[in-house]
Amino acid sequence: MRSGPPITRLDRYIFRQLLTALLAVTGGLTALIWLTQSLRFVELVVNHGLSMGVFLRLTALLIPSFVAVILPITTFVVIQFVYQRLAGDRELTVMRAAGLSPLALARPALAVASIAVAAGFTLTLWLVPISLAAFRDYQWEIRNRMAAFMLQEGVFTQVSDKLTVYVRSRDPDGTLRGIVVDDGRDQNAHATILAERGRLLEGPSGPRVLLLNGSRQEIDRQTGRLDMLTFRQNELDLADSQHGESQRVLDMSEVSLGELLDPHPTNALDIPKWIAEGHKRMTSPLTALSYGSVALLSVLTGTFRRHGGFVRPLVAVLSVVVLLALQLAFGNLSARDNALLPLVWVQAIVPGLICLWLLLGPQLMPQRLRPAGGAA
Repeated sequence: MRSGPPITRLDRYIFRQLLTALLAVTGGLTALIWLTQSLRFVELVVNHGLSMGVFLRLTALLIPSFVAVILPITTFVVIQFVYQRLAGDRELTVMRAAGLSPLALARPALAVASIAVAAGFTLTLWLVPISLAAFRDYQWEIRNRMAAFMLQEGVFTQVSDKLTVYVRSRDPDGTLRGIVVDDGRDQNAHATILAERGRLLEGPSGPRVLLLNGSRQEIDRQTGRLDMLTFRQNELDLADSQHGESQRVLDMSEVSLGELLDPHPTNALDIPKWIAEGHKRMTSPLTALSYGSVALLSVLTGTFRRHGGFVRPLVAVLSVVVLLALQLAFGNLSARDNALLPLVWVQAIVPGLICLWLLLGPQLMPQRLRPAGGAA
């Protein structure tokens, strides 16, 4: 039984450059995306008084999803760049002169692309759903359990989509003064509450505010009359009582692959979207190998030109841009009609197979089937 070709020093040399560059580029681009995306959470720290630890924990849970998206792209960029540099330094020319075949030259890149595919499957099938579920749970906890920390003096604080609280001032002992609450959580009893003062309390379902000396105003939907109730003491739950933590609706991005392929969403119209998302998770990591194959076809075929050799890299970049556009388009179409799901698989696999065949096919073909004068 024949074993595979031995790993040479040149394999390790190219592989080390590719893997180092892949880690550096992916890490740098992930940090840049994290920085831009985390700016929308800075308000929690600046305006709502949450700690930096909460900010870092909340934004760090988004990092796996960033990596899963950019990993196929950075795989293409790294393979294209490293091999282009090797060609520019005439190292590929020397390797070819030493008898290395296209398969031998492509072997380190295919190994790195395979690592990217394995990492992509780990992310999309396991780590990303877990991290997004934890992110939304933590976001839900901040909204419902930590709402008390969001109340700032002289600011209309939107505790939830249907609850807004205004506090004129806060005493050193924690007493709130000049409180205005717009509570629209009950559609049949939209209320505006005014109170002279109050104090925050911890309730079983989250923070509550004890209101003293105030009034509650509601519009009667049937008569259109303003109803007003004065009180000396009243408690208001700042958590979303209609959508408790135990009843949080799961998004398709945070459920497992099995739940996506056998979906039971709250809305039956979402079933095609869930199934399409499941197939997207199974195919998106494979694009790393396809994009890497496009880069290999660009740099390992054709004649080398030190000057003016920008056409093939440009075509490779445009090809990947087209593949990304097709991935987005086929994903949207298959989410509407699951009969189009094969297009998602075709887009992820077929371009890589075509590029590998154009690059390695003649070499892998048995000798008796090769055309006369074909390359060895």
